Amino acid sequence: MTSSDTTVSTDPLQVPEHERRRDPLRRMISLAWPRGGRFALGVLLGAAATGAGVALLGLAAWMLATAADHPPITALGVAVVATRALGVGRGVARYLERLVTHDAAFRTLAEVRVRVYERLAATEPFGRFRSGDLVSRLVNDTEATLDLLVRGLTPPLISVVTGGATVLFLTVLYVPGGLLLAAGLLLAGLAVPLAAAALSRAPGERQAKARGELSTALVDTLHGAPDLVAYGAMERQVERVDAADAELTRVARRDSTLLGLGAGASALITGLTVWGSLFLGVAAVEGGALDAVSLAVLVLTTLAAFEIVAPLPAVAARLGSIRAGGARLFGVLDTPAAIAPPTRTGLDAEGGTVRVRDLRVRYGPEEPWALDGVDLEIPAGWTVAVIGPSGAGKSTLASVLLRFRDPDGGRVEIGGEDITAYPSDEVRGVVSGVPQDPHVFASTLRENLRLARPGARDAELWEALRRVRLADEVAAMPRGIDTRVGTHGLGLSGGMVQRLALARAVLAAPRVLVLDEPTAHLDPDTRDAVVEDLLAAAEGFSTLLITHDLTGLDRVDRIYVVRDGRVLQEGTHEELSHQEGWYRDVLTG
Repeated sequence: MTSSDTTVSTDPLQVPEHERRRDPLRRMISLAWPRGGRFALGVLLGAAATGAGVALLGLAAWMLATAADHPPITALGVAVVATRALGVGRGVARYLERLVTHDAAFRTLAEVRVRVYERLAATEPFGRFRSGDLVSRLVNDTEATLDLLVRGLTPPLISVVTGGATVLFLTVLYVPGGLLLAAGLLLAGLAVPLAAAALSRAPGERQAKARGELSTALVDTLHGAPDLVAYGAMERQVERVDAADAELTRVARRDSTLLGLGAGASALITGLTVWGSLFLGVAAVEGGALDAVSLAVLVLTTLAAFEIVAPLPAVAARLGSIRAGGARLFGVLDTPAAIAPPTRTGLDAEGGTVRVRDLRVRYGPEEPWALDGVDLEIPAGWTVAVIGPSGAGKSTLASVLLRFRDPDGGRVEIGGEDITAYPSDEVRGVVSGVPQDPHVFASTLRENLRLARPGARDAELWEALRRVRLADEVAAMPRGIDTRVGTHGLGLSGGMVQRLALARAVLAAPRVLVLDEPTAHLDPDTRDAVVEDLLAAAEGFSTLLITHDLTGLDRVDRIYVVRDGRVLQEGTHEELSHQEGWYRDVLTG
């Protein structure tokens, strides 16, 4: 029995408390910090492209006004060359800006997705989120990061750089015109977006919630379609989907209204500013402070400058939705780990004897104890049953043994080693099992088996099937082990699904085998056959059979009766059959 003393003091995925309190938008932006140089380059390229567009219109104004005086063609040669250069440069700069910023944003998005998957793998929080809502968080809310970086971060920065340069140019040309443009850009590029962001915050939160509700309703409908049809509830479920869709449509319509108002306000400010520039310019020309050519440049450059801030109201109107999506995303990333970081590695649970001492578990500080001082032992090679009514804490015991959660008190030892000190993957290399509702992937029997051991040869796969008495049925199938099992294993019977899950567990070659309610949802005849096959296949393992059914318990070595999180009785089938208590009551009742 050996183990190393490698220490891991903290969960590498755990988020500090001060970080959790930060605004979701700031946290999303911080995710892109490692690629800040790329985004800075993208902003400069975007500013060059936008600036080239403004310069093109200003230069066009200069050329038209100058051409009215019929100058020699050579006088316009430089302007013609500059126009071509700006036209080509604008397209090239815009392409490079999209290439650089999207590359950085997609790299950030890929990193965020990896972090989400790592957190899910580390915390096993699938029971904490509804399935459809979790899908929405993984897809829509994760992609909110991309939306923020590409549409919410880059355009404002480009506007600051290009707008500042344009205002500076017009101020040099004519100070009142430059100041008027600065005021117009501040109104259209700052005041209107701020108002749009404030008005969109609550609708954005409702939109993210409505999207999650719709996703949940759709997933529930698809997964539960057979039962919904069988019980005549499909119409009500479709109405639920329609209601969720209508709510999302209503919120999206409100969002579109804000976008329209923002665009209208920006157009109004643009028009007023251009008219103001024209009046100031005409007055300056009459006063001799400005010539006619400069007037044309002033007015048309002012008009072109508002292209710089045109995207900002739409960006601001989406910030509420993006912030809500970010909050939902960080709701997953901030989920605390259900198991503590390991402090040792190299688990070698020689023999496979399991000892549970004073085990206490509950699901929240104010929740009752699911397990309250449980003591039991599974000697190496023994089959031990833990029985009791639903809600007794039996499945909680299985989740602790499989390292899906940690004890709140007491110890669980395998081969004398405390399993909470070791990485979950090492513990699961020693402990394998069949859950109450084993998942069968929509693939072949072969691929479902190879989940347990990817490199297993066909001979090993057939041996595992023979051990659980499934080989004959598989051999009789048209494509044998390459038969596809269908979505959620619908092509197999309930008993075959349980045997397939057991074959997968056996193939993993654990020392300890945990069977959690393996006969749930089976009819009596199938249940008796499956129990017999499971117990036969479990020979040679240290086996924990968790059940509320007494079928086959005369074949196990020891039985523990658990109720309300406590062990009420223990002994063999023969002993408990003659003792007054829950076991005899159920057996004779």
